[in-house]
Amino acid sequence: MSAQQQVIKIDDISEENAPAIYVAGGLGQFFDAVAAEVTAEVPDLTTRKGRERIASLAAKVSKSKTAVEKPGRDYLKRLKEMPKVVEAELREFVNKMDALRDATRQPLTDWEQKELARTDKHIDGIQSIKDMASFDEPPTAAHVAQVIADLELLALDDSWEEFLPEAALAKDQTLIVLRGLHAERARFEAEQAELTRLREEKEARDKKDRDDQIAREAAERATQEAEERAQRARDEESKRFRDEKEAAEKRENDLKLQAAEAERRAEQAKREQVEAEQKAERERLEGIERQAAAVEQARLDEIKRQNEAADEILRQQQAREADKAHKSKVMGAAKEALMSLNITEELAKAIVLKIARGEVPSITIHF
Repeated sequence: MSAQQQVIKIDDISEENAPAIYVAGGLGQFFDAVAAEVTAEVPDLTTRKGRERIASLAAKVSKSKTAVEKPGRDYLKRLKEMPKVVEAELREFVNKMDALRDATRQPLTDWEQKELARTDKHIDGIQSIKDMASFDEPPTAAHVAQVIADLELLALDDSWEEFLPEAALAKDQTLIVLRGLHAERARFEAEQAELTRLREEKEARDKKDRDDQIAREAAERATQEAEERAQRARDEESKRFRDEKEAAEKRENDLKLQAAEAERRAEQAKREQVEAEQKAERERLEGIERQAAAVEQARLDEIKRQNEAADEILRQQQAREADKAHKSKVMGAAKEALMSLNITEELAKAIVLKIARGEVPSITIHF
């Protein structure tokens, strides 16, 4: 490592000193400097300031990585003849910086994951308390009473940690809802029981009235209508028997048709599911192929763009050098012509330069 590399800092990297930095082993000094800074202290994970400090150190590693990588990438474009050396050095540096960043932030990442799992457990527990007041169908009063009893037995202690007040509030609010629902369902069930009792009493009275009416009519018609009623009864019984037989046969046929239709629909659904799964698999594979092709095309386009940019830089440099050589040749010939007039070389050179800069009216040099 040269003395020049030892004094260059990451913020001092520029186009001028890039050739002295982006060489084999040239980036080690920057990695060592960043590593020494971020490992020089061990922040306290139990405090918010300590956790923020770890995040800040990890961010500094990423920022330092970018500060070294971006000038190197720019330099790499200008030096098409040595991309392998610079790319290998940059790859090693970036990988080491990424590993250092991840290792630096790992304690904070582990803490955040544990903290998220802990808080999720309490949040889920609170939601479970609230869900005890939700029912898919209207519950019975006895069911609601059992849920209230279960919730009242739920212990709220220090295991809830900072979520204890929220859990206690959720329990109180849920009990209020459940008790209101219990009163509502108990009132509803009592009303339904009373309506059932009144309906049964009315049906009994109606039946008695009908029976009395039938008895009175039967007594009036007596023997004359007895045979007619008996015949009608026989006819009705015969018709009922035929109707029930036909209905039974129809139900049996309907059940057979329904079973056959259900079997056909099941087979069709199974075929459609298989076809849908096969189609989804084809579309997934086609999507993967399209994505891979797009990634490869993007990589090839980027390589082409980089090569074209490097070629353009070289062409412009060659054009500037050719133009400079041409102008130097033309001005040299003009200087020699003036010196043939027995004037000094310095004076001839000064005259040519003055004309070239356009400082002598009506006189120009054609390049």
